[in-house]
Amino acid sequence: MLQFRFHGRGGQGTVVATILLAKAFFKAGYYVQSFPLFGVERRGAPVEAYLRIDREKIWIRTNLYNPDHVVVLDKTLFFSTNVTRGLKKGGWILLNSDSFPAANDALSGYNLAIVDATRIALKHGLGTRTHPIVNTAMLGAFSKVHGVPPMDAIVGAIYEEVALRPEANMQAAREAYESVRLFDGPAGAKEVG
Repeated sequence: MLQFRFHGRGGQGTVVATILLAKAFFKAGYYVQSFPLFGVERRGAPVEAYLRIDREKIWIRTNLYNPDHVVVLDKTLFFSTNVTRGLKKGGWILLNSDSFPAANDALSGYNLAIVDATRIALKHGLGTRTHPIVNTAMLGAFSKVHGVPPMDAIVGAIYEEVALRPEANMQAAREAYESVRLFDGPAGAKEVG
């Protein structure tokens, strides 16, 4: 079983991202669980959402405390929230950022992938300039980082589930897939791929 924790802010599509990924993984033959954790339910407030996947039936019904990998939709959360809390060593942190984070100590023992999902969302007119919706771009980057689910499953889930501007969302996912940067090793020591 693989477990993923998503960190975002209200209004960025964090919960929707896990639902879309669950649908894409289901299409690819996986068993899935997707569920959110809300604190203050308002735009801009920190939000966590979770995803479990497995090739066998998932019987566990608890919160997710030790994710294999983490996805961060808002880079400010990297500095204000402990996004590595419980993260297994060697796990991937997929971060929406235009550059490698300065606080490298927090990355020790993890792999890092960065994608400028904010730029991609704005380019495709997703959300507004002050509140870009980055979730579908992050899905494309997720597919590249983890090798699953395949992009055709992600695009299919977006097409079927996203009512507003599905084509722009699919393009954002494809662009992020192509532009994500992977850093392997402790504190993102070297860029790979």
